[in-house]
Amino acid sequence: MTDRASALAELSTDDPLTQPFQGASPYDEYVRATLLNTLQEPLTDAADEMGFLVTTQVMELWFTLIVHEWRAAREAFRADELDTAMDALQRSRRGLQALNGSWAPIASLTPVQFNGFRAAFGKASGFQSAMQRHMEFLIGQKSTALLRAHSGDPDVHKGLSEAYEEPSLYDEVLRFLHREGFDVPEHVLTRDVTEPYASDPGVVEVWRQIYAGNQHHPLLRLGELLTDVAETITRWRLDHVMVVRRAMGSKPGSAGSAGVKYLEKRAAIPVFPELWEARGAL
Repeated sequence: MTDRASALAELSTDDPLTQPFQGASPYDEYVRATLLNTLQEPLTDAADEMGFLVTTQVMELWFTLIVHEWRAAREAFRADELDTAMDALQRSRRGLQALNGSWAPIASLTPVQFNGFRAAFGKASGFQSAMQRHMEFLIGQKSTALLRAHSGDPDVHKGLSEAYEEPSLYDEVLRFLHREGFDVPEHVLTRDVTEPYASDPGVVEVWRQIYAGNQHHPLLRLGELLTDVAETITRWRLDHVMVVRRAMGSKPGSAGSAGVKYLEKRAAIPVFPELWEARGAL
């Protein structure tokens, strides 16, 4: 008998693990696994549609976690709690890495495989994900037009409006650096936070000073952690380009976007731009 079979054979009817549950298991009540497992409803008989549905739903869950951690980090920066903010950013980095790995089940779909179910989801597109939009607003990539697109769903629009109107995570990082004694320009500190964040030479200089200083300083570690986050976001976007290019080439997206061309432009937008520019100034 194998070790695995032996371990199963050792379970008896008196073992706590084998006692009947009074209704749903405690695990199911906490994780809501039964509910989660009812949310996949393929609309075709295509073999690859289930993988597509699960992949996109899993990504939505990772989006939710990342938004949660970035909001926690933002609040910690507001309170000048660097260690707490760093912990949240580190958790978000792990979530982003898992998000990137989520592409695997659909990364090599051929055009014929993708076309086997593409028509079934009509005008649906990942471009319409409210939680992904929430992520983008939190890193300073705001858009009035994309906020308006969700105006027909009051609850979703309310949450997105709050993220749109509030300072981004990066805005709070810069305000924290200002309180730490760095010369972040006043026009950056008082900018209209509903506008997309744009690189500023004064902020480049702040990061240059941090990177030129003590190589073990906590603020340099903050810069590197933010760079990790920015790089991982960009890698997710580039992987998205490759998945779409492989599955449908240069055809328009299902929601009417330019497809790969739009995704390429989006991937080219730098996240936390001054962190990259400061490297060229050293």
